[in-house]
Amino acid sequence: MLTIKSLHIIFVVSWFAGLFYLPRIFVNHAMETDPRALERLALMEGKLYRFMTPLGVLAVGLGFWLWFGYGFSGGWLHAKTALVTFLIIYHLYCGHLMRELAAGRSRRSHVWFRMFNEVPVLVLAVVVFLVVLKPF
Repeated sequence: MLTIKSLHIIFVVSWFAGLFYLPRIFVNHAMETDPRALERLALMEGKLYRFMTPLGVLAVGLGFWLWFGYGFSGGWLHAKTALVTFLIIYHLYCGHLMRELAAGRSRRSHVWFRMFNEVPVLVLAVVVFLVVLKPF
């Protein structure tokens, strides 16, 4: 089970790298006006999204394996699961935003994307405290 836990941590860290970086590319995309640069940013976004999606699937899948394998219970785990569900929705919404940006339909400012970029940082902080402290 320690191997599964190690793999879970590796895939969570890898998924979060994508969750941190993709919205940062959105910030640059929202500020850019050069058509060639916009095309390059859209390409970068698409490649990163396609790379990070399987990482997220593996992170979540291994997390469920640990949950059922260890038989964890407690309010902290339910709170963590709710936050992971939120992150899955955030990830899927990033895909939506990416498609809007690529099509030139996004009306969101670079400031909005900067704020949006901070969401996974806050969620990660709460999840780490929940896992370490198990407050409930």
